[in-house]
Formats: sequence, structure tokens, C-alpha cells
Amino acid sequence: MINGQSRVFAAVLSPVVDGGKYSIRRVVGQWVHVDARIICDGHDVIQAALQFKPAGSRTWQEHRIWGKAEDLWGGSFRVEAQGLWDYRVCGWVDHGLTWREGLSKKANDGQFVKTELQDGLHVLKAILDMKKQSEEVVDFLTRLIDLIGDENQYQEALQMALSNDLQHILYTCPEKKFISYSETYQVYVDRPRALFSAWYEFFPRSASREPGKHGTFKDCEQLLPRIKEFGFDVLYFPPIHPIGEVNRKGKNNSTVAAEGDVGSPWGIGSRNGGHDAIHPELGTLADYKALIQKAREMDIEIAMDFALQCAPDHPWVKEHPAWFKWRSDGTVQYAENPPKKYQDILPLYFETEDWRALWTAIRQVVLYWIEQGVTIFRVDNPHTKPFAFWEWLIAEVKKQHPDVLFLSEAFTRSALMYHLGKIGFTQSYTYFSWKNSKYELIDYMNELTKGSTGEVFRPNFWPNTPDINTFPMQNGNQTLYMIRIFLAATLSSSYGLYGPAYELLVHEALPGREEYYRSEKYEIYHWDWEARNALTMLITMLNKIRNAHPAFHETNNWENVNVQNDHLIAYYKQNADGSDKVLCVVNLNPYERQSASLQAPLHRIGVYPGQQFTVHDLISGNSWIWNQEWNYVALDPGLPFHLFHIRQ
Repeated sequence: MINGQSRVFAAVLSPVVDGGKYSIRRVVGQWVHVDARIICDGHDVIQAALQFKPAGSRTWQEHRIWGKAEDLWGGSFRVEAQGLWDYRVCGWVDHGLTWREGLSKKANDGQFVKTELQDGLHVLKAILDMKKQSEEVVDFLTRLIDLIGDENQYQEALQMALSNDLQHILYTCPEKKFISYSETYQVYVDRPRALFSAWYEFFPRSASREPGKHGTFKDCEQLLPRIKEFGFDVLYFPPIHPIGEVNRKGKNNSTVAAEGDVGSPWGIGSRNGGHDAIHPELGTLADYKALIQKAREMDIEIAMDFALQCAPDHPWVKEHPAWFKWRSDGTVQYAENPPKKYQDILPLYFETEDWRALWTAIRQVVLYWIEQGVTIFRVDNPHTKPFAFWEWLIAEVKKQHPDVLFLSEAFTRSALMYHLGKIGFTQSYTYFSWKNSKYELIDYMNELTKGSTGEVFRPNFWPNTPDINTFPMQNGNQTLYMIRIFLAATLSSSYGLYGPAYELLVHEALPGREEYYRSEKYEIYHWDWEARNALTMLITMLNKIRNAHPAFHETNNWENVNVQNDHLIAYYKQNADGSDKVLCVVNLNPYERQSASLQAPLHRIGVYPGQQFTVHDLISGNSWIWNQEWNYVALDPGLPFHLFHIRQ
């Protein structure tokens, strides 16, 4: 409804995503920095405030905001609890400050302002009549009103009216008449692990220490101390459900399985059950729940792979044939991602007339596993299912279980990946694996962290997965592996790796393909779970450093730092209050020593040229004292990075 007496126009400029259709994202304890446009006709003094509240609350909290530039205002609020929060800005003509400003200008010009003093009486009385004024404010305003009313006290009244004390009262106790409000926008607040996490992936069927034996959940329990030692807080397994026997894949993705071939875990469903069942060779439901509980006691969460696809012998194929798209010859088209073919997988048909029942069944599967203790889902190929479905499903789950997180495994066009973030996915895989050069990394970090994308998309950097064995990694160069894990762990607040393949430098690939030769997706491996080397030492150190330094607990605080060598990349991070400051320098060339001059971001560090500060390398333990903007750095392949903690 329009109020013709409201003269101020108030609008939130940022953060706003798609005009406010989608909520921005934060985690508990983070700040939301709001920029707004507050304008008014004429020359009156205007004031503004940032208002915020949990979505279910009727009471708005408020922070006054300040003008930053011409008609541009800004302020911040901190989100203290999970769930949806509302925020908006409001503005009003401040008649008290307008009166005092005009009075001051005329008085400074030497004018007699008795009438102007009396003009302010109604404002002062209105403030005096407000509830909950302090005794000091009441005494001050009462005294001023009396002085203005006494013709013999003109000078004292004027002096009191122009005092800083009155200025403070007028600002802190405004008479808010005819307030204008912006549109209301929302921020969804997750628990901290939504933003900061370290993931480790392995196949539970390869967890046995006995060669040739199928691993079990009990074997996985024995490996939890290793995961804890390395510092990971999320343990992700490929699907744990029964594996289809019809069209089961053989070793190296062969279309014909030999006797004893175990098949791909992503071919879900058999006579032993579907998405709500466990592969019998892994153990029982009780074993799985015991593993979840044991991991939780170590502050490790077990992430479940949620792959919405079925093997040809999945129970749903017979029970709900309408959930699949049948061809004219009576068969179902198997899944394809040319040139890859997945003969052991049938995609679900989301355009079915029975879509409501399909959606409901999938929701029941998710809720069932949440009841068993699952708090994180790694979602396989969500971009191949309808966006409306995911928006509905995630919202349905979050209503009952706000702690549940969803990682999107969507290697697709950027707009699709970012849209999945808008509709509710907590984190997402990225194209980090293929960003190798300095300028590719800088451009990609800017793309991920700036503008509306940075408000809804939380990246999770993986240098490898069971599906990703990039060409540069296929030579097994240990220094390159060190560089890539360092970049993943320090650029992004969430990262992961597929191990033990990574730390053991497994690199043999299918010829001409970015895929592992004899991929573990199709056979059981026997790993040396006791192995320790330079990579495991580095991973352990990085995770320890990440946990100890809040500058690494978010991604969007990344800032590129100028370093004059195309083989070197440098970047700076600090936490919200500036108490933790880190500077990373990385040699992207795994074969040769590189050196250059680096331009320290003195304005961000909070020092001036000539002022000393210490850069302490948390990896090597060495320290240097810098006192200039430009500083020399050199990195050898043996230790191709600095992780500087900055101390003043």
C-alpha cells in the first residue's frame, strides 16, 4: 500500500540473487554485508537502518547503516542460528537532524534563530514522549525545552541545541515518521560444515586388509583412525546398495562381466533390494549404523552417495514400470554420456504421469537414510534430473532436518551448476581439476567467488575422483600431486580427494582418456593402508593448519596477489575480523625453481611501507621479516609453496 507521506525510496542493491527469487547462503556466525540505495527528494537529512530476523519471528532486529558514497549506504548483520532469515532496509526523513542542521547553518551565519529554536519543540517533545528513554535523555530534553520556552535564555538554549549531546540524542532516538521499506530478501543459514570441510573418498569393498577379500563396514571401522589422523572430517563412500547383476560391468568398464566381477556400485538394485537396501557383502544395516556412530565419535561424518538411477534388475523396474522410459522394442534405453555408455544403468523417467509417486518414493528413501544417521548426501549427476524436483526435495528435507547437507556432482555448463546452488545444493564439485595455469586459476576463482555466484555457490575442490584422472596427473609426478592438493586445500574452504589412489600416486590411465586404467569402479583393490609418505605428511599438515586458521574457513575471502612470474601464483586470505591473515605462494611448475618479486597487500594486512611484519611459513617453519611492499620469493620443486602466517 502506498503512503503518500513517505518520501524516501529504499532498495537493497546487494546481496540479491535473481531479484530475490533465491536466498543467499551463509553459515552460522557469518556476516551478511548489505549495500543499499537510500534517496529522497529535497535536502532533508535522511537516515536508514538494516533490519533482519529469523523468518518465523515477528520482531525485527535493527542496525543503523551509514552512507558510503553518494546515495549508497551499507551495513552488516550476523546470522546466529540455522534456517531462513529475512533482511531488508528502511529509510526515513529525520526531522530532528534536519531541524538541527538548518539551525546550525543559520546560527553559524550569525542569524537570530529564536523562531527556529521554537520550531524544534515538537520534535524534542515527540522524542521525550517515546518509551524507554534513559533518565539522562529525559533530563537533557526537559531542560532544553524549558530553555527554549524562556525568552531570557536564548544563548544557553542555542548552545545546548547545537551541542554534540543533542546531536547524539537525535541520532540514537530518532522520531521515525513515514518509514519506507525495501523489498524483503532471504538468507539461508547452514551449520558450519556446509562451508568448511575436508572430504576423503574410498570404496568400502576395498577396505579389507586381506587380499582378494570383499571389504565390509567393520573393515571400514578399522580405517577410521587413519582418516582421523589425516585430518578429514567427511568420509564419502560410493553407493553401498545392492549391485545389479543384469548387464553388470566387468573390469575396465567392459560390457561383459566375467565370473566373480563385482560390477559398478552405481548400477544400483538387484534381487537383494534397491536404494533403501545395503549390499549384503558390506554387512548389515546395524553394521552401517555402528560405523556412522563410531565415525561421529571421531567428529567424522559419513556421506552417502545418492544416485537416482537403477540397474535393470532394480525392484522398481517391475514394481513401477511407469518410472522408466520404454522403447518401441520393449526395452529401456540405458544411460549414456557420449562417448561413455552405461549399459548397467537405467535412468528414471521424470516426465512420467506418475511423477508424484516417484517424487514421494525418492523423498522416502532420503528420509529413511536420515533416520539411520546419514547427515550428508553426495548427489550423483543432479543436473540430469529436473530442477523443480531438487528444489522441492531439498526444501522438504530441510524443513525436518536442517542439518542435512547436499553435495552436487554436476560436471556441466556453468549456468546449470550455479542454478543447482540457487535451488538448495549446499556444495558442488567444480572444474578445478582442469584449471592448471596461473590465469586459469585466477579467472576461475573470480568466477566462483564474485557477484551473485559467490552468494549461492559453495565450491568443493577435488584434484581427482574415481572418474577424474587428468592428463597432467598421469605421469605420477609427486611434486605436481603436492601442488594440486595444496591448491585445493588452500583456495577452497571445502576440498576432497579420492584415496588412497591420490596419496599413493596411482596414475596409470586408459590410453588417450582422463580415466584410471583398471578403475576401482569395476573391481576390488587391495591397498596398503599403513603406507605413509611425503603426500600423507603434507595432507595431514594442511588439514591441521586449515583447522587452526579461520582464514581458511571460507572461500570468498580469496584475493589474488600480484607476483611477477607466470609460473607463480599468490593469494591472500583473512577472516572476517582480520585476526588471522595468511598468504600463499605456489610454484605451478613441478620441474624447475621459480623466483619473482611479490607485491604484499599492505593495505589488507594493515601496515604501511617501512613498517615491519613477519611472514612465518607454516609448512617449513621458516620466518622472514618484511618491511616493504615488494618482496623476493623463490620456490623449488622439492617444496613448491609457502603458506605464510602474517604476524605484526
